[in-house]
Amino acid sequence: MLAKSGDRKATPSARDPLHGLTLEAIVCELEAYFGWEELGQRIPVRCFTHDPSVKSSLKFLRKTPWARDKVEGLYLFMLREKRRSDPHQG
Repeated sequence: MLAKSGDRKATPSARDPLHGLTLEAIVCELEAYFGWEELGQRIPVRCFTHDPSVKSSLKFLRKTPWARDKVEGLYLFMLREKRRSDPHQG
């Protein structure tokens, strides 16, 4: 049996920049790019503004879907910013 041409299309997960990333990797990359202070200004939650750490952030974000959504949105924004600033990328 021959494969249908539709079978070769990229799956949605293959196009999703968050696919395969752990929440820890996202938080670490955001912290490296923005720093805790700016991260706390952009997403004002205690885990970013008061004695921030990756561990406390992960604990909070895993229990708080709306905050995790904001973090993932900021991560996607950061990726777009990086792409714009580096003309050789992508």
